[in-house]
Amino acid sequence: MRTYVTSRGDMVDAIAARAYGDEHIGAAEAILAANPGLAEHGPILPENLTILLPDLARPRPQIATVDLWS
Repeated sequence: MRTYVTSRGDMVDAIAARAYGDEHIGAAEAILAANPGLAEHGPILPENLTILLPDLARPRPQIATVDLWS
């Protein structure tokens, strides 16, 4: 787990996208779960708030499929 200090205008979903990339579905929810009470700050977090960013498993790469019978 690592920490992140919020900047002006930070939102949980934007932090999740920067920290984990767009391929991590549920990253914002994982951040909220790791930081009880974080949602009480509202959609825009206050500046200089230290939050925990949980370690998430890396998503499996997408594998192209081929239809052999077409």
